[in-house]
Amino acid sequence: MADTNKAVEDNVPGEFFVDTTCINCDTCRQLARATFKDQGEYSYVFNQPADEDERRAATRALLCCPTGSIGTRGDNLARSVMEDLPLSLAENVYYCGFNSEKSFGANSYFVVHPDGNWLIDSPKFVAHLVDSFEKLGGIKYIFLTHRDDVADAAKYATKFGAKRIIHADDADSVRGAEIVIEGEEEVTMAPEFKIIPVPGHTRGHAVLLYEDKFLFTGDHLAYDPETQELEAFRGACWYSWDEQTKSMERLLRYRFEWVLAGHGDRTHLDAEIMQSKLTHLVERMKLPKSAW
Repeated sequence: MADTNKAVEDNVPGEFFVDTTCINCDTCRQLARATFKDQGEYSYVFNQPADEDERRAATRALLCCPTGSIGTRGDNLARSVMEDLPLSLAENVYYCGFNSEKSFGANSYFVVHPDGNWLIDSPKFVAHLVDSFEKLGGIKYIFLTHRDDVADAAKYATKFGAKRIIHADDADSVRGAEIVIEGEEEVTMAPEFKIIPVPGHTRGHAVLLYEDKFLFTGDHLAYDPETQELEAFRGACWYSWDEQTKSMERLLRYRFEWVLAGHGDRTHLDAEIMQSKLTHLVERMKLPKSAW
């Protein structure tokens, strides 16, 4: 729980504040961009919410902060705002919230499907999400993009009898994973779900393409709202930048409209625009490091 005595000096006076336990994971800035800003080492409140919509967004950020670093001095809306989570993004796709510190605040997602629901990467194991997932029909599969964002997947798998899916090259991070994929070829789990191995950030990183529309990208690909371009994290590439560049280029074979990232922001664009931006990113990734 955030401590007013530890509030960072950059916060503007008012209801919401960030304290010094912040790990600068970007969760709050994604959820409430009008309220939170990046100082460089942590997030801070640069603008207090101007209306009830902004207050609600800031409260979502408070709930989803993996380290409990956001506090409020006013009336706490957390109980009512909690009902917003999982947060509907489009059709039957949800952002889970309750990001986990175990995965440095990575985002996780939930897909409702008549043949069984999917959890993509893992949030904290909390009663509210368990109840919500039960109401939505439980979990059949837990797709883990890579070793960094496993968090509480085992607890959700045990609770719902779900099968965890991960690539063999990252499988040592998931003891007893029920489905282990191998190689670099696409794996089709069902007509709507394609698993695409994309080594680079880690050796066993993979992404999930749903309905040729929603691409769940883990730490492979994200959107930068400042530049309004797709981005990859060269400074956080733990396996091979050359391999990540090659696997990014392979994604040009696919069409999608959504990038739903684990780290970095998400976005929805026309498929043609997305293809153009991905092409531009691949071109930049091929440049020498000094040109980045």
